[in-house]
Amino acid sequence: MNQRFIGLAFIMTLWFVISFVTNILGPIMPLVIKDFGLSLALAGFLPFSFFLAYGVVSIPAGLLIERIGAKNALIFALVINLAGAAMFAIMPAFATAVLALFVIGMGMAMLQVVINPLTRTVGGEANYPFFSVMGQLVFGLASFVSPWVFQAVMSTAARRPPPAVFVLAPQSLPWVILYWLFLVLFAGAVVLTFIMPLPRVELQEDERVEGVAFYRELLRQPKVWGFFVGIACYVATEQSLANWMSKFLETYHGFSPLQQGASAVAWFWGLMAAGCLVGMALLRFIQSKLVLRQFAAVAILCLMAALWGNGTVALHAFPLLGFLLSVMFPIIFALALNSVPAHHGAFAGILCTGIIGGAIGPLLVGLIGEAAGLRTGLTLAFVTLAYILLLSFRARPLVDNITAAPACYTV
Repeated sequence: MNQRFIGLAFIMTLWFVISFVTNILGPIMPLVIKDFGLSLALAGFLPFSFFLAYGVVSIPAGLLIERIGAKNALIFALVINLAGAAMFAIMPAFATAVLALFVIGMGMAMLQVVINPLTRTVGGEANYPFFSVMGQLVFGLASFVSPWVFQAVMSTAARRPPPAVFVLAPQSLPWVILYWLFLVLFAGAVVLTFIMPLPRVELQEDERVEGVAFYRELLRQPKVWGFFVGIACYVATEQSLANWMSKFLETYHGFSPLQQGASAVAWFWGLMAAGCLVGMALLRFIQSKLVLRQFAAVAILCLMAALWGNGTVALHAFPLLGFLLSVMFPIIFALALNSVPAHHGAFAGILCTGIIGGAIGPLLVGLIGEAAGLRTGLTLAFVTLAYILLLSFRARPLVDNITAAPACYTV
């Protein structure tokens, strides 16, 4: 079998595992709140701990690749993930969950930093954009599948007697079996990575972590901070909606987290993958800033419908927001890198650190929701979307080729 095909299949498998585990928190959030007796504010600390790890680890992970190589970095990251999953599977409690999610987040951040240059090396530079898009589509597919798996697990646990495997989870917390599943997935990925013949990865200029002086130079520029905030606003919006929509639908419209809530989260990610394909087509004909502007404006209107529409409207508007968000991260990232003449590696590290917005956004929604209601908490997304809309007007890239912006860029 073709060595390149095997390597790419391995990379796509890793993308599937990353997404499957990362985006399971949204559909299970209402059950976590109920089963652990959490306030909305405390529940907000779960996505906070996970995405805080991205902000802490993204730049050091780039250094790790250069020190120990891509394969060893992958194994190290997967072992960290395995440890985090085992921690919560064995001791399911709120405090353990916060720590375990931080540990898993560290591993996920490291994996994503390694996989992008590995994809370029395995697939070839000429094919890199194509396989990057493929990775994003696999990522979206896994995010689409994970809520259905959650739904199937809960349906199976409701049988009397439940299957023997559920002895691994407390009777009152059957969804904890998902973390035993994650443990098995990570263990299998460690073995697969160990036996997989992977090429040596040589980082390009836009992938290399540069010296402290370059970061200082970039951080003196207001536009660098502007794009950093843009990335943070995007991830805050995405994760706030993904993590809180099921709870919102349950609280305000009485929809079941195991049925309509899980379905809404699944279609949110599924439509995000579909929107990626539409974005690819639009960027062939329309300036990237204009695409970003139009999608951000419509997303604001769609968010209004999701928060103040009736149950049927909300049930459709929340997933549609996934479609509208799909183009935002790649366009902001591309506009940012095209706005500086050099030090793209350092700038990419700064931008990836902006993923910490995924920690701050859901936490603020929970804190505001606890004080004034979840609907009020989710109005925070209007602020973040408004900033992205403003950014579409203020961006002044040095290179403004309407076909240059990548249609998909995975976090």
